[in-house]
Amino acid sequence: MESSAASRPRALARGRSLRRGGTNGNEQLTAITSVLLIVLLAVLGVTILRVRQLMWLHLFVGLLLVGPVGLKMGSTGYRFARYYTRNSTYRTKGPPPPLLRLLAPGVVLSTVIVFVSGLVLLFAGPAQRGTPLLIHKASFILWIGVTALHVLGHLPGLGSTLRGAAAVREDVGVPGGSSRWLALAGALVAGLVLAIVLIPDFHTWTASGAFPNHHDQ
Repeated sequence: MESSAASRPRALARGRSLRRGGTNGNEQLTAITSVLLIVLLAVLGVTILRVRQLMWLHLFVGLLLVGPVGLKMGSTGYRFARYYTRNSTYRTKGPPPPLLRLLAPGVVLSTVIVFVSGLVLLFAGPAQRGTPLLIHKASFILWIGVTALHVLGHLPGLGSTLRGAAAVREDVGVPGGSSRWLALAGALVAGLVLAIVLIPDFHTWTASGAFPNHHDQ
C-alpha cells in the first residue's frame, strides 16, 4: 500500500511534466510516437506478405502496437479536447489543416476496428475466422489508406519537431522532454507485455493445418 501511495505523486508529476510542454510538447510526443509506429507497421507489412509463415510475428507485432497506438490516440485526443474546450494556448496554436481534420475520424474509427477485430480473431481461432477476418481485412485496407494520407500530411514539419524532441534537458528544449520519452517507453513496454502474455493463444493460428484452404488466408 505504501509503495502504491508513493507512486501516485510520481505519476502525477509526470503528467504535469507532459502537460507543461504545452502545444509544442504535445506535438513532439505525437511525432516520436508516429516514427515508432511507422517502423512497427513496416515490420507488420512484411509479415502480411508471408502471413502463413510469419503468423506468429504478425500476431506479436500487432499486439505490441497496441501500446504505441494508444499513446498516439491519447496525444492527438488531448490536443483535440484542449482545442475544443477553448484552451487559450491550443486555440492560439490553431487546429490541424482541414484535410487532416477530415481524415481524423476515419483514422480513429479504422484503428479501433482493426485492433478489436484482430483481438477477436486471436481468441476465436481459424475455425471461426469468417466474418471477423473479413472485417479485419477491410478495416486494415481503409486504415492503411487514411493513415498514409495522415502521415504524408505531417511530413513537412516532422523533421524539425523530432529535432526538438531530441533535447530532453529542461533548459534547452520544450519542458517535459524526459517525460515524453518515458511515456513512449512505457507504451512500448505495455504493448510488449500484452504480446508476451498472449503468446500461448497464438498456437491455434500457428499450428499445422490452421489454414487448410489457401484462399481463406
